Amino acid sequence: MKTSVQKWGNSLAVRIPKAFAEGLGWRENAPVEMAVDGDLLVVKTDRERTWDLDALLAGVTDDNVHPAWEADVVSAADPEEAAKDSQ
Repeated sequence: MKTSVQKWGNSLAVRIPKAFAEGLGWRENAPVEMAVDGDLLVVKTDRERTWDLDALLAGVTDDNVHPAWEADVVSAADPEEAAKDSQ
């Protein structure tokens, strides 16, 4: 596919066609890595910044869980107890 480089603020941009993005599994704000290789601009998924939900959740412990999450879990487990706490 041929396209053109366009001005975007103080930078330049090349639009990525929807079919290309979908084929790569990219969405808005997808982490990518860019490099110049001779006369080629290489853009690829930045695997180091790609997060895996299961891996992130595995890192949650009793010591680092956010207090708001604890309150949500309590209210979901025992709605009557949560109602008492809010009074």
